[in-house]
Amino acid sequence: MCVVVPCFDEAHRLDVSGLASLARLHGMAVILVDDGSTDSTPALLEELAKDETAISVETLTRNSGKGEAVRLGLRVAIESGAEWVGYLDADLATPPEEFARLAALARSRDGIDVVLASRVALLGHDLHRSAFRHYTGRVFATLASWVLGVAVYDTQCGAKLFRVTPPLRRALADPFISRWAFDVELLGRLARDGSPADAFWEEPLLRWHDAPGSRRTLSASVRSSLELWKIRSSLRARR
Repeated sequence: MCVVVPCFDEAHRLDVSGLASLARLHGMAVILVDDGSTDSTPALLEELAKDETAISVETLTRNSGKGEAVRLGLRVAIESGAEWVGYLDADLATPPEEFARLAALARSRDGIDVVLASRVALLGHDLHRSAFRHYTGRVFATLASWVLGVAVYDTQCGAKLFRVTPPLRRALADPFISRWAFDVELLGRLARDGSPADAFWEEPLLRWHDAPGSRRTLSASVRSSLELWKIRSSLRARR
């Protein structure tokens, strides 16, 4: 299992101890991708990689967006020989132990190629999400389901895992056209390339905490929603 963590100017909120814990999980390799950071993030990442043998660092020389950072990291992870790859937000709103649970679920279920973490507020689950993120997320998820043609509850949670398959390799071959909604574009590419609906699994998280300093603003939410129309046209053209 190999997990990609995209990082851009994260020095003020990087969870160093959490990333170290993630790297110490059995069988977990971590690829930190610096997306052209302008603060002290690169130095922090290199220091982490020196201390933890399971951590490596990839660098984009200029800021190219989260989607391109994730795509680079996933391609490197695939070339390393991993059977499962995934990605996780640098703020670790999804904690390492939850990602480990998702990884165990992915490995244990035959016929599943994609595991999506889902932020569903259920009794007994420890989820803390701002009202703004919840309601804008519900609007976006409705539009994303329309684009994908599949009823997905939460496309934007930053924790996903993928079995390494030919469709995944093809889905990552070209840059995403979307800077903000690449998650939907990646899922759409997989669905259009023959991955059956029952190969996708959404798993409600037991714990998720909205981290301070999120870049998920109202303008970013609007841009993401507008990009869904471009993604829909692109996916239709790929048929």
